[in-house]
Amino acid sequence: MTYFVYLLECADKTYYCGYTNDLEKRVKSHNEGKIGAKYTKNRRPVILKYHQTFNTLSEALKREHAIKKLTRKQKENLVYTY
Repeated sequence: MTYFVYLLECADKTYYCGYTNDLEKRVKSHNEGKIGAKYTKNRRPVILKYHQTFNTLSEALKREHAIKKLTRKQKENLVYTY
């Protein structure tokens, strides 16, 4: 199975990081509010700005954790180099 770590830009210009095994469906759910995260619910619409693919859930979770520890500036650099 393939896993994705993704970074969304919310309408208020904040970033949200998550992981999934179906990137298109997950971004859609964030925007429709069906199974989206509480954080993005009041910050719609969200735009996919970055994603990375992994072969294992463990790798994806490690990368998600690393991205969440980044400063805003570092996340912006990640987006701009993507």
